[in-house]
Amino acid sequence: MAELTVDKTYAKGLFLAAADGSKTDEIMQEAKDLAALFDREKEFFEFLCSPIISGGEKKQIIRSVFEGRISSEMTNFLFVLVDKGRARHLPRIIRQYELLLNESKGFSKGIIYSAAPLSTEQLVSFEKKAGELVGKEVKLENRVDKSLIGGARIFVEGRLIDASVKKRLLDLKETLKAGIQ
Repeated sequence: MAELTVDKTYAKGLFLAAADGSKTDEIMQEAKDLAALFDREKEFFEFLCSPIISGGEKKQIIRSVFEGRISSEMTNFLFVLVDKGRARHLPRIIRQYELLLNESKGFSKGIIYSAAPLSTEQLVSFEKKAGELVGKEVKLENRVDKSLIGGARIFVEGRLIDASVKKRLLDLKETLKAGIQ
């Protein structure tokens, strides 16, 4: 729980710095690019997270690698993470930042699991219905889940909307059980 608070706190700080410079979308893209880089170059990420290497050395490397490639806000943010020993939190901070950015734009992102890929029309329809349930615009990412017989399961804003065939069958089973007793 404490780590989530840390992640949210740093994400909010980055978001406020980005908003001051009207760079919220630019910072989001840079953050995603950094996350992808660190995912590919695990040794580099481990270097930044290492307690053995001095903060000064890490900052020097950050400056030499990223100068002119990322904004000063992102560079300074990386410096803060290094100074505070929080570099390892970067992927989770980025997720929290994205939530703040989406919230500032008035929508939520979610995931919809379906047995087969959804058409654009189906996805738009599910986004509209999910939006009505959570009270704001929803953007859904479709992921295929072969364990579903049919229907869909939607995760948005910490909620599960289960419209799967399996769930409907379980509900029917419970209804029938209650009717028999």
